[in-house]
Amino acid sequence: MSELIHFNQKTFVDAVSAGGVVVVDFWATWCGPCRMIAPAIERLADEFAGRATVGKVDVDQEDALAAAYGIMSIPCVIVFQNGQEFRRLVGAQPYENLAGLVRSALG
Repeated sequence: MSELIHFNQKTFVDAVSAGGVVVVDFWATWCGPCRMIAPAIERLADEFAGRATVGKVDVDQEDALAAAYGIMSIPCVIVFQNGQEFRRLVGAQPYENLAGLVRSALG
């Protein structure tokens, strides 16, 4: 079982720059759709433990980070591959869409 990371500016930069596949859920506590996909994000952290880093960024606490990535709507899940944005999904997504995106980033 893997631990879901709650990123701040430093841990986010460290994780993305380390390479590999990093899944980041930009969310907020007041966002209903964000709460709806939270179990799917936790499941990704478990299923892809050791193959991908999975974490969350609270856009209210890390507004500069959200602005840097042009987050206009949440939830917004961005998958990074080797330090670069691979793809993003905006809005509540079913688990299979999220898992499929991670699988394709892993190759």
